[in-house]
Amino acid sequence: MTECNGQRVLFSSLARQKVEADWNGGSLTSDAGAVLLRETDRRIGLIGALSRCIPDPRNPNWIIHDQRTLLGQRVFGIALGYEDLNDQQSLREDPLFQVVTERGVKKDQPLGSPPTLCRLENRVGRESLFMMNGVFVEQFIRSHAKPLEEVVLDFDATDDPVHGGQEGRFFNGYYDNYCFLPLYVFCGTQLLVAYLRRSDIDAAKHSWAILKLITTRLRNAWPNVRITVRGDSGFCRWKMMRWCERHGVQYIFGVAKNSVLLREADSWIRQAKEAFEATHQKQRLFAEVRYAAETWDKPRRLIVKAEHLAEGPNTRFIVTNLPGDPQELYDRVYCARGEMENRIKEQQLGLFADRTSCHRFLANQFRLLLSAAAYVLVETLRRLGLKGTELADAQATTIRLKLLKVGARVVTSVRRIVLHLAGGYPLKALFEQIALRLQAALPVLSDAAPE
Repeated sequence: MTECNGQRVLFSSLARQKVEADWNGGSLTSDAGAVLLRETDRRIGLIGALSRCIPDPRNPNWIIHDQRTLLGQRVFGIALGYEDLNDQQSLREDPLFQVVTERGVKKDQPLGSPPTLCRLENRVGRESLFMMNGVFVEQFIRSHAKPLEEVVLDFDATDDPVHGGQEGRFFNGYYDNYCFLPLYVFCGTQLLVAYLRRSDIDAAKHSWAILKLITTRLRNAWPNVRITVRGDSGFCRWKMMRWCERHGVQYIFGVAKNSVLLREADSWIRQAKEAFEATHQKQRLFAEVRYAAETWDKPRRLIVKAEHLAEGPNTRFIVTNLPGDPQELYDRVYCARGEMENRIKEQQLGLFADRTSCHRFLANQFRLLLSAAAYVLVETLRRLGLKGTELADAQATTIRLKLLKVGARVVTSVRRIVLHLAGGYPLKALFEQIALRLQAALPVLSDAAPE
């Protein structure tokens, strides 16, 4: 931090030498790796695009803190592990934060304070939130130099526990707590949608509309792309499947067990059980039937997995309009959706997507999108800068610890900003390699420039 003064802190001596600390180190930062995130943002223009979604009603003659800079504070702060607005009270004076937000280093003028950032959170409207999700879809499209032949969209919902009187909080019986029910859409590791919802709704609420919007945009960009939507039994809704069938979208969804399905699969369940009793080895049988629940408009292809383990039967059902072998569809297509759950955990555990403690519901939606933006930055850094390296598959928390948390002294002059990085940093070569990769990765799309 910059120019902090205070009394010395004493530690145990080393032989005859005293060990002590003070806060007079000057313009120091513990987050020098944030320059990699800044370079990533300058390649994809994420923060600038998000800022353009939000009208700024403030009088330009009285503005001290540019809206884009405020957004940068929050997004970079979350990526670096600072989830609370209160953290910004100290971070606003960090010279490195002033650099990465594109404001430039000004010792006598810190960045936005927590109250300033709070006012931003509470003035973002519903239309702006909708447009910000659209930015993630555009980022996904622009991240591919050539049109994709096939896109698999993973839909999933999760619980976001709340502990106060926030707007939109309800008790959810499935999760057994008061929570929100955010909806996520991923394609592989890339995030397309992060949408906060109340928890007193069907898990598939609004997913059909979101699928329609994404499908329309992807086909506008890539007319020949094949689209597959994938989800658990919470998204098995006949109207959504009918829409997919009418619009050439493939789907594969889990189906909740019921007495009718178990009766249809009884012969395979018994075969698996008998084979297990004979061999004492796990048994898996796959079959398919035509099935329609009472509410469905017509029968559809249902795949049965009749599995018997030492713990007992483990029968599963999925519905799909994909062609192919039942076992391959189950093992290689449907089960692959489990990777999305890891990405959601990465957002919630590593990037604080569940830090939705505002009173207003829309402010909490905005916070979810700030976390999503931090995820997009980290995922882009991982995809562009870390491919083929020891951190190619690292989680956000590992990337933060090994690449972003680097000590440095910041020296500024009229013509130059120099980061004197810690000499004992063990990943110097990797750090330099990533910086070179990001410089060469894509054209600079950011409209930001230091003042």
